[in-house]
Amino acid sequence: MPITAVLFDLDDTLLWDDRSVEEAFRYASEAAGDSVDPQELEQAVRREARALYESYETFPFTKLIGINPFEALWANFTAGEQPEFRQLEQLAPAYRIESWRRGLASLGVEDEALAARLADKFAAERRSRPYIYEETLQVLDELRGKVKLLLLTNGCPALQQEKLDGVPELIPYFDHIVISGSFGKGKPDKTIFEHALGLLDIAPEQGIMVGDKLTTDILGGLTAGLTTVWINRTGKTSDPDITPDHQISHLSELLPLVHSL
Repeated sequence: MPITAVLFDLDDTLLWDDRSVEEAFRYASEAAGDSVDPQELEQAVRREARALYESYETFPFTKLIGINPFEALWANFTAGEQPEFRQLEQLAPAYRIESWRRGLASLGVEDEALAARLADKFAAERRSRPYIYEETLQVLDELRGKVKLLLLTNGCPALQQEKLDGVPELIPYFDHIVISGSFGKGKPDKTIFEHALGLLDIAPEQGIMVGDKLTTDILGGLTAGLTTVWINRTGKTSDPDITPDHQISHLSELLPLVHSL
């Protein structure tokens, strides 16, 4: 049965989210001044943010939806029907400051005002950096009109929409956009893939799932019966328990693959 649809992950598949986060951390950490080493501060804040994030009662929900602790350092959680989003909306301002406060404190700097400034700096820097891979639009141009296109992304509806609004030229390519926070479950849960297949009105064997994360995009796609394509730009180690049908290192490699299938 020929391929009639391609499902894409968003972060680090079409958008270069890792670069956006890394640069936001760098510029925010450098704004701390000469009292700390910026690289040490970044690592400390990453560590403290993750630990604090996992201590909240909302953590199981954020894990289910697929919202990571660094997204929560700039997300406002203003959308989403589940009550956990309202909890996150209340938690977020203090979480952002406390993550930076604890990071500074671990390096011997006790300064809550500085922590608040750096928290704001990180959020502003991240918002100003909506990077997209240079080949993304070219690949979508080639596919548009030949197959149906669906964007399947984990995350908070408000934040994922904000990311998309940062690159408005991306949205028109897609017949459907599915955000886990709106659906209620995230990748790799089989039901979100089944929901996407229903929107596309295709059988699993007619679709390709393209993503950068084995544990969400590829595992979920395999479970749902889709042909899976792992985009591994940075030479990540493979997982013997999760074997994608195909592996590519550049998104342009997807085009001949789609044609051959």
